[in-house]
Amino acid sequence: MPHPDNAPRFDDLDRFALGDIAALPPEMLLDLQTTAFAETARVKRLRDRLEAGIAQRYESAAAAERTAQGKTSGTVRVEDEGVVIVADLPKKVSWDQDRLAAMAERIRAAGDDPTEYLEIAYRVPERRYSAWPAAMRDGFADARSETTGKPVFRLEARDR
Repeated sequence: MPHPDNAPRFDDLDRFALGDIAALPPEMLLDLQTTAFAETARVKRLRDRLEAGIAQRYESAAAAERTAQGKTSGTVRVEDEGVVIVADLPKKVSWDQDRLAAMAERIRAAGDDPTEYLEIAYRVPERRYSAWPAAMRDGFADARSETTGKPVFRLEARDR
């Protein structure tokens, strides 16, 4: 259903009080939210293209500078016509959890405290916890806490 010509557009929202936005008809909120999602996707797509173009232009210069500094990762700076490009190549480290557990046991067996060398974290996947028998869940209940995240509202048109 078309909205009146004086209906707020997405670009008008920064001039509205939250209460005024909340008071808009649901179908108008749906249209505005749909526009917001489309605009977010468009901006992300454009930013991704821009970042890819910047990477294409400077990745070889950054790699050469990293090599010159004897680095395989980290931050380097290169200059291009008075513009400094800060190129960061983060290091990502992963550890084999089974091997770390075995190492922790060897450390413990040698009489040392593995927490002096390792950070040990225990987690229970929620799906597994939910599938456990009640008696098992009860035993773990005191070790479990729940929090909530930011609420999200997605509006959809009802099928007619």
